[in-house]
Formats: sequence, C-alpha cells, structure tokens
Amino acid sequence: MSKMVEIRWHGRGGQGAKTASLLLADVAFSSGLFVQGFPEYGPERMGAPITAYNRIGDEPIRVHSNIYEPNFVVVVDETLIKSIPVEKGLKDGGAIIVNSEKTVDDIRAELRGYSGKIFVCNARKISEECLGKNFPNTPMLGALIKISRLIPEEEFIQNMEESFKHKFASKPGVLNGNMCALKRSVDEVEG
Repeated sequence: MSKMVEIRWHGRGGQGAKTASLLLADVAFSSGLFVQGFPEYGPERMGAPITAYNRIGDEPIRVHSNIYEPNFVVVVDETLIKSIPVEKGLKDGGAIIVNSEKTVDDIRAELRGYSGKIFVCNARKISEECLGKNFPNTPMLGALIKISRLIPEEEFIQNMEESFKHKFASKPGVLNGNMCALKRSVDEVEG
C-alpha cells in the first residue's frame, strides 16, 4: 500500500459498526500498518444511526478529522440507505459494501444515482448461521477485507483469530462462531 485508505462505516447502535472499525484498526496495526479507528456519535441509544471511521496507511497518519471522501463505505444496516446519503463523498474507484440479501442491482436502485462499485454480503444470514444471532459486524469486516485487499486474507484471518482468542478467552464457542462468520463472508461477498 502506498497511500492512506479511508473507510466510513454506517450502522445502528448495537450492531457493532464501532467494534468492527476498532477491530480493523487493531488487526491492521498487528500487520504493521499505521491506523486510526474511531466512532462518531452523541448520546444515541440502541438502534440510533452511528458512523465509525478508519484510516489505514503505511506511513504515519497526521490527519485527525472525520472522513468526508472515503475509499470504502460499509453499510451494516441497509435501511440507512433510505435516510442517509451513504454514497456521499465516495472517491472514484471506491466501493460500497452493503449488508443485504438483495442483489447489487436492487441496492443500486436505492442509491441516489450512484454508479460506482457495489458489493453485497448477507451478513445477517451468515451471523445467524455461525453465531446463532444477528451480529453483522464480523461478516461485514470480512467482506471489507475481501473487497479492499487492505491486508492479505490469510494474514487477516490469522490476526483476527489471535484477537478473538484474547477477546473471547472464556467463550470458545463465540471464537469459533466469529471465525466461521469471517471466513464465510470472505467467500460469499458478491459484487
């Protein structure tokens, strides 16, 4: 990577967009990259829209502001497409990755004239089958890595497993479920 990559996450409180951005920062740092991972929200509650951000680069990052022109946008809750211009500011050559069972064409019809790259990942289905509950953040993180190629997939999977082992040391079932969700989303994201 010879430049900084910026990512904007859109989700709702409780869906894990903030956690996914922080996990991505942790894993990218473990891969030797310079990172930022931060949320933007006020006193919102469960279900309220939130935005989170990542900057990842191979040189120190001196910018400390929100991200207005991201390379990638990850939409953890597709219902936000109708109320928030998630495509706003997306750089040419960038991509939107949406948690949806809809097709790329269906999602494109909902976006306001956006003609760039769109990918879909049915993170709800994957997380329900791997974790037994709807936790879409882990599959969306896997889909982002597949599309962005920020970190080689094998290195990403290995670093995520180490991170999850630490985070879920007392819950091995949660570790296995999250690894299942990551691996499946890497394989199943479509665009």
